[in-house]
Amino acid sequence: MLQLTRPLAIIDLETTGINLGTDRIVEIAIVKILPDGKKQVKRKLINPEIPISATSIDIHGITNEMVKDAPTFRQVANELKQFLDHCDLAGYNSNRFDIPMLAEEFLRVGMEFEGKGRKLLDVQKIFHMMEQRTLGAAYRFYCNKELEGAHGAEVDASATWEVLVAQVVRYPQLGSNVDTILKCIGEEPLVDFARRFVMENGVEVFNFGKHKGRSVADILKAEPQYYDWMMKGDFPLHTKQKLTEIFNRTMLKKG
Repeated sequence: MLQLTRPLAIIDLETTGINLGTDRIVEIAIVKILPDGKKQVKRKLINPEIPISATSIDIHGITNEMVKDAPTFRQVANELKQFLDHCDLAGYNSNRFDIPMLAEEFLRVGMEFEGKGRKLLDVQKIFHMMEQRTLGAAYRFYCNKELEGAHGAEVDASATWEVLVAQVVRYPQLGSNVDTILKCIGEEPLVDFARRFVMENGVEVFNFGKHKGRSVADILKAEPQYYDWMMKGDFPLHTKQKLTEIFNRTMLKKG
């Protein structure tokens, strides 16, 4: 059985689209598992204050009409942040989508939401490493059940928790806690949630564009205007925040 030393919050989001810089959350569900095994659930529909794309409505079934009277993220941000305090975070493809998107929403309303100090456990990574399929297939494979109501945030988050528990039972090499699982599947050093930057040999490097693979600090020294271009561009706020930290650190060193 999975042994927890601190709460584990399994997060699932439904959104207006998949662009971290411009899209918004329309539904959030958090299934929080406490070290004693007790489960707490928080689910909210959220008014994104922008239209939901037709493609997204086809996927999750949440329409603009359904969220027009729901609270905005700003109105629920403090409640959500308190619920997530002192928790490690998990989800399905959460390291690349749900957690970066949630961090963006917090930053938009002026609230910090850092990954540092938290363990980030992406159940999809275990699944792809071991079997390589989707959440519905994972649920069928590990839990021997059909996933009814997929793309409902609470259903998906709860199913993800069941899959994780089944994975721990099935693969002894994962161990029985978050640290041993991450040691087995690997833990990516985090720079920004959107992964526009990655760590290589202890140095932040670009993970996109013409400077991909090159040191962020070196480029900022040689082309300070590149900082201005990124800050004016359609990059996620968390990416801009980390870019500013690197820029300030680099300029101080330079001086």
